[in-house]
Amino acid sequence: MTQAPTTSAAFDPALRKLVIVVVLGAIMTILDTTITSVAVNTLGTRFDTPLTTIQWVLTGYTLALSASIPLTGWAIERFGPKTMWIASLLLFITGSVLCGIAWDITALVVFRVLQGFGAGMILPIGQTMLARAAGPARMGRVMSAVAVPAMLAPVLGPAVGGLILSHLSWRWMFFINVPLCAMAVLAALRLLPGDPVRDHRARLDLLGLMLLSPGLGALVYGTSQVGGGMRVTDFRVLAGMLTGLVLVGCYIVHARRRGESALVDVRLLRDRNFAAVNAMMFVYIGVLSGLTALLPLNFQTVDHASALRSGAMVAPLGLGAIATTVLTGKLSDKLSPRLPILTGLPVALAAILALTRIGPHTGDIAIMAILFVLGLGHGMIMPAAMGVSYRTLRHAEIASATTATNVGLRAGSSFGVAALLVLLQRAFDHTDATHAFTHTYWWALAIGAVAVIPALLLPRTVSHP
Repeated sequence: MTQAPTTSAAFDPALRKLVIVVVLGAIMTILDTTITSVAVNTLGTRFDTPLTTIQWVLTGYTLALSASIPLTGWAIERFGPKTMWIASLLLFITGSVLCGIAWDITALVVFRVLQGFGAGMILPIGQTMLARAAGPARMGRVMSAVAVPAMLAPVLGPAVGGLILSHLSWRWMFFINVPLCAMAVLAALRLLPGDPVRDHRARLDLLGLMLLSPGLGALVYGTSQVGGGMRVTDFRVLAGMLTGLVLVGCYIVHARRRGESALVDVRLLRDRNFAAVNAMMFVYIGVLSGLTALLPLNFQTVDHASALRSGAMVAPLGLGAIATTVLTGKLSDKLSPRLPILTGLPVALAAILALTRIGPHTGDIAIMAILFVLGLGHGMIMPAAMGVSYRTLRHAEIASATTATNVGLRAGSSFGVAALLVLLQRAFDHTDATHAFTHTYWWALAIGAVAVIPALLLPRTVSHP
């Protein structure tokens, strides 16, 4: 159904063009997950709406993004990656324009859902196109390129949102997407090759869609309510998480029976390399996501820092990740990706260990240095992990593998945030704020150490199918 990937190790012009298109398209959709986080109070004032309702501007986007990811593999095979890439970008642009002209909070939430639905498929489609074009010999370098937007989001999102709110209307948080994404659409039209022969016989797994998309959405909703301050024993949290677990469990049973025609082929987990790297990323991304939710709360609770200052203190994490990402991609292609992963994990764990020592009297520079080191480890782990996950799979399995990986990352992130916040809540019941955060960082270290086990299962040398 698609052209086989090249075996060349050279970064040819066609691959460079593809990388440019994917980065252009992905950066704003990833940035949009964090850019609105600083606008909660502003939106509440402008719409005269309680913050519990305004939170749906963030939650609705995340839920729609999560629910659309499972559609990616089928949509690529049925309509072609270029067609779906452009369609997803246009849907995201449409949602952005509508968000910018929203007349009340209900309209804004509805349009954010539309925007999130388009955003959910953009990165998986881009990863699929890159993985298919790169082949095993260039996988690490292209995945390091697509990882850069994900590294920039926590650094630039709150800063860009704060600048817009300081000098422009809140509506420009959405209008800013339009010219940049329009450039991405034009670049795709000019630079992307035409779609290969499409599989018109590819049928949508409707039952799988009705199980997996709501199941993933329910999990994200339940865990996001913990992030919003609810306890894990609250009805909405329990209902969301239990419903999600049941639906996802039912999907796994269904997918095992349906085989490769399932929405996401769970039989890919029979591949030791794919299973090991996804298990490692599930645990590791869960811990990192939990920490990025925990750290600003720590700075604001213990040090009474402003939202702007606490966001700036987390920025070195992204900067450190960017510093090692490109080098990691090159090393992954020349050597086994196992090396940067098993180097980056101890670096990240050492930084988390250092977080257990911070307190009210720890200087900002020291904390930012710790987070920079955490970022250095993160930049070694993620590009190598994203690249190695494809190396032992057949070319025809890449689309489904990309969907499965993104579903796992979304679930892992949600569980990680919920787990660490629940542990923090329990610690607050028994000790003061400083010791509660310290206690939770120790838990983050213990959980993060578990990621080393599947990482050790990765092959020292990777054979290509």
